[in-house]
Parts: sequence; C-alpha cells; structure tokens
Amino acid sequence: MNDDDRLTTSEREIWRSYFTGTRELAAHLDRRMRREAGMPMTYFEILGLLAESPDRRMRMSELAAASLSSSSRLSHAVTAMEKSGWVSRGPAEGDRRGWVAHLTDAGLTALAEAEPTHAATVREHVFDTLTPRQVASMAEIGRTIRDGLSGVCASARAEAAGVDGSEVGAGDGAGDGVGVGGVGVGMEEIDTGMDCPLDGAE
Repeated sequence: MNDDDRLTTSEREIWRSYFTGTRELAAHLDRRMRREAGMPMTYFEILGLLAESPDRRMRMSELAAASLSSSSRLSHAVTAMEKSGWVSRGPAEGDRRGWVAHLTDAGLTALAEAEPTHAATVREHVFDTLTPRQVASMAEIGRTIRDGLSGVCASARAEAAGVDGSEVGAGDGAGDGVGVGGVGVGMEEIDTGMDCPLDGAE
C-alpha cells in the first residue's frame, strides 16, 4: 500500500470530524424525535415528503427514492404508520403492479405536532452554532457532495427496486408497532433516511 491508497493526516481528521458530527447529530435528532414527538426521523421524513406531494400521494417507488430507502424498509415503515392511521396505501390507478401511499388527515396532524421538536433541535445544534458564512458554506458543500453521489445513488435505488420495476405493496414488510407516547408506531431502527440502499432490497 502506498501513500495514495490512504487518506492524509489532514484528510483523515477532516473526514472524521464531518462523519462523526453528522452521525451524532442524526442520532441525537432521532432520539429526541422519538422521545418528544413520538416518531423516529424516518417516519417524520416520509410524512413530510407525502405532505409536499400533490394530493398528499406518492407512488411507493418514488417515495423510496425520495427517502433514500430500500423498498422493503419503506414498506415496513408505511405498514407501521398505517396501523397508526397516519398513512393509507392502495393500488395505483391504471397500474395493477404499482402502489400509492397517501398521507391521511391524522398523519398531517402528527407531522404538524412533530415539526416544532424537529425545528428546535436542528436550530439548536446547527443554525444557532454556525455563522451565516458557515451556513452558506455548509449548503454549498452539501450540494456538491450530493451532486457527486446522485448517479451512484440513482443506480443503487434502481437495483434495489428490482429490474422488473415491481413495487412492494400492502402486506409486505410488516412489523409490529410499539406504543410511544400513546402512538402505536414501530420504534425499531429502520434507517435514518440518509443512505443509498447499496445493499439492494432486503
């Protein structure tokens, strides 16, 4: 192994600082969301994506891509949220193989109630600790890294969805929910909504 095969000391320190900081922030945010909002970050992100979609509906394949989840992980999460009445799921109109997730009124309410915890945590640990210049740099760095990974992640998601383009429908990937704060949702680790599903569908 030569020097080109490993990070320099400076590169290693920068990478560890970034990687550790983002992982600790994601873990803290998830813990606080579970404790104070009654849902993990995975569910919050899915509900948010549905809320921003036309008629609060998205195809499961599109929702998986947007949330950076494999089909089975997304189906597991949607199944748990169906039990809470936050999301409904049914066949896509005109496509017997496609499935659509719909954000219910109860889900929209749950999202609204969780948003203050999310906003307060992000502001406290990100925007309140950085200068305006650092925030601008952070946005630029994030876009650059994301753009560089877009092709890799798109290929990984396509592979995870299956070469035939089939989608996971109702009844697949089901898991039992655990009541938290009076809400029956699955609290097991699904994903953080931050990874390319490079391992494919599970």
